[in-house]
Amino acid sequence: MTEPIRIANCSGFFGDRLAAAREQVEGGPIDVLTGDWLAELTMLILARQRMKHGAGAGYARTFLTQMEQVLGTCQDRGIKVVTNAGGLDPQGLADALVEKAGEAGLSPRIAVVTGDDITGRLPDFLAAGETFANLDTGQRLQEAGIQPLTANVYLGARGIAAALAADADVVITGRVTDAAVVLGPAAWWHGWDFDTDLDELAGAVVAGHVIEC
Repeated sequence: MTEPIRIANCSGFFGDRLAAAREQVEGGPIDVLTGDWLAELTMLILARQRMKHGAGAGYARTFLTQMEQVLGTCQDRGIKVVTNAGGLDPQGLADALVEKAGEAGLSPRIAVVTGDDITGRLPDFLAAGETFANLDTGQRLQEAGIQPLTANVYLGARGIAAALAADADVVITGRVTDAAVVLGPAAWWHGWDFDTDLDELAGAVVAGHVIEC
């Protein structure tokens, strides 16, 4: 039987304690360090941040601060890192992490999970009949008289599991479900099939919400 996977979470929201990553790594042993940064409000904050600073600024910068504290130790101990701190620009965060790691003499394998940003596809969806109706009021997007700053859909854990299976040290995503940062590592570790191992996946979803929230 596969040994249990030990997952520690260092962030439940944008602005959580900076010391948490170091505390989790040093308080181990752990196999995976996870972090969730993205509430609905966070997406707005990151959109405004990107508007102010330009392309490449739509991610949670505090993740970089935490990685400066623990990335070397994570590499030495084989601890994987999985986070949705990429926000609106996961590739931008990955590029920034590569630069920070290089300054420290580190070269982690970094994977980026994309596909959640559908901003550029909104006209196609609208033309196909999608109304994007407000769940509370029923008002359609085209009736609201606004131009969305960003449009992101929830991704699941498959991309995270695939990245870890490809031997990534750090996995950076955009918008994924809260539990996905835990579910992905668990599915990778135990070799679960996303189409058949439903009881195991369901248990990991519960564990993911407990760990992340």
